[in-house]
Amino acid sequence: MDQGQIDAKDVERLGDVVRRAPLFSALDDAVSAELMQSMEPVHVDRGQQLFGEGEPGDRVYVVRSGKIKLVRSWADGRENLLAVLGPGEMFGELSLFDPGPRTSSARAVSESDLVALGHTEMLNWLQRRPEVAEHLLRALAQRLRRTNTALADLVFTDVPGRVAKALLDLSRRFGRPIADGLLVAHDLTQEELAQLVGASRETVNKALADFASRGWLRLEARAVVLHDLERLHKRAHS
Repeated sequence: MDQGQIDAKDVERLGDVVRRAPLFSALDDAVSAELMQSMEPVHVDRGQQLFGEGEPGDRVYVVRSGKIKLVRSWADGRENLLAVLGPGEMFGELSLFDPGPRTSSARAVSESDLVALGHTEMLNWLQRRPEVAEHLLRALAQRLRRTNTALADLVFTDVPGRVAKALLDLSRRFGRPIADGLLVAHDLTQEELAQLVGASRETVNKALADFASRGWLRLEARAVVLHDLERLHKRAHS
């Protein structure tokens, strides 16, 4: 894991991506640039762990490029994939409001670049800019809302419906239009996709194969091309 300093040229190049994070949404350009210069760049290779479950939480991170997954582990070796985060998304802020050990591990799904801000610096910014705290709390509330929805889906939505919903969520954040549909390069293995949905790999693969046979999508290596978003949306909410 490589670290360094962010210079003025880097701030200008990365401003649009990083400023999508709730940490910056309440700040004007000049203040945002000042905050970014107080952050440290972090580089992680695919599969590398950024921090582990149970470690002290002392930093907030914003993804500049690549993808980071948040994982919860169990004593028997099983893992639960909580989220996949991409450019402009933030994580690690929970320990800012509730100091304690990390509740999940963060690992790179693909080669990734991030920026990090220590809690001491973060608290100083919150004291100077209380409007930032409001945006951070709003982001935490939205995350809690998504968690509640995911829990309800585990009870009330069947596996194909959850697969369709997961694909649509990934497409909104990582999708790229191509000639015959929407290419979603999620970079997840079959096992990771199954963990994200909360089902066995076999059941998820069966649902994907069914969607492919209907012409709704085409499967590729760690990616999928979505052909029929309307049908997938209906299946996600049926």
